[in-house]
Amino acid sequence: MNESNDQMLGNLQVSLKPYLGYFGDNTWVQALVVIIASFVIAWIFNGFVINTLKRLAVKTSFDIDNHLIDLLHRPIHTSVILLGLALATRIMGIGDPFDFIIFSILQSIAYLVWTLMLLTLTRAVLSHFAQDDKHLPVLHTQTLPLFLNIANIAIMVFAIYIIFTAWNVDMTAWLASAGIVGIAVGFAAKDTLANLFSGVFILADAPYKIGDFVVLDSGERGEVTHIGIRSTRLLTRDDVEVTIPNSVMGNTKVANESGGPAEKYRIRIAVGVAYGSDIDKVREILMGIALNNEAVCEDPEPRVRFRQFGASSLDFELLGWIDQPVLRGRVIDALNCEVYKAFIKEKIEIPYSKQDLYIKEMPK
Repeated sequence: MNESNDQMLGNLQVSLKPYLGYFGDNTWVQALVVIIASFVIAWIFNGFVINTLKRLAVKTSFDIDNHLIDLLHRPIHTSVILLGLALATRIMGIGDPFDFIIFSILQSIAYLVWTLMLLTLTRAVLSHFAQDDKHLPVLHTQTLPLFLNIANIAIMVFAIYIIFTAWNVDMTAWLASAGIVGIAVGFAAKDTLANLFSGVFILADAPYKIGDFVVLDSGERGEVTHIGIRSTRLLTRDDVEVTIPNSVMGNTKVANESGGPAEKYRIRIAVGVAYGSDIDKVREILMGIALNNEAVCEDPEPRVRFRQFGASSLDFELLGWIDQPVLRGRVIDALNCEVYKAFIKEKIEIPYSKQDLYIKEMPK
């Protein structure tokens, strides 16, 4: 048992010595009285103090305080009983090594109980804040598993350390060995660690989320189906799932087609008409096709632009918005078909690229 706990028990024993004298000089009887008293105090705490706090917590507008009282109930109840057992052991004066073994076991049990409480409390607090990312922008439903794992690892490492300390085990050599092993693992798994840290930054920065349509520099385009610690998965339009390491995703340009103030996506239909065509009629036909297509949004309104005088055609562009990027291919196909049919019906020529060859002189 460490010196602080030993001193605390010693001071408590000195404080209780006048009262224990009423039960005679038999240390076993005094120890039994202390054990019974610890159970009675734990029962009073459980029956009156906790119930009073629960009644007060019901009147507040927060839910976390009710959960906190429920979590603190068992550790405090157990700690009071363990403290009584430890004090009773000291009063009996069994002597080493039995005193040391009993004290270490009692401390280990107390540390385990409080560790379980901290793990549960951490999960409850992080889950509470993850439901409303206005408190902590980096903490939301996607990053919650990451923060839970980090918190759980930190709590477990600290618990193991203090439990070993309760048994007077020197952790200096262990910590030094862990540092050397950590360096070796870091060099051996540098790619894995790069993916891990990139995954942390992606989850915290959230440049895209599950369900978004993204386009990478390498040309892959698809829906984000999974964002993990090691990799990100895209489902392409060919229903092929592509797994991309997070280190690549963190160092490449990602165009999020579902990002921005809205998920709507703008499509462009480029078409050329022959020189001499009625450009006002062309505008009217293209606008009518866009307005009559249910997949094209009315707000923002579609528009037609006369882009340039091409080599063989007057180049127009029909611009419209669709609700989701996934509809792009389907809507472009439908609009192209309608434009072609309408131009044939209205006898508007769609020219093809051609070259005129002039022969200056025939060979002899």
